[in-house]
Amino acid sequence: MDKRQEVFDKIKEMIVQELNVKPEKVNLEAGLSADFGADSLDALELFNQIESEFLITIDDESATDIKSVNDLVNYVFDNVSDSYFK
Repeated sequence: MDKRQEVFDKIKEMIVQELNVKPEKVNLEAGLSADFGADSLDALELFNQIESEFLITIDDESATDIKSVNDLVNYVFDNVSDSYFK
């Protein structure tokens, strides 16, 4: 499996669990607040989970720029260590 797909699959799983979204609604084009109704607290909790899972930090400036699932996948993919993928 390609690494970007692996990141997407894990993030999708976390969105489904954290935001109570049906799996079929989670795609790269979906907006975190526009499509899933995530408020800033929901996003913060999701980002905290993602930081723990991928051992990265999402700084405040980047967090404000992350609007869609694709933005999130790209950010994680660009910042995660290769050692995450086994």
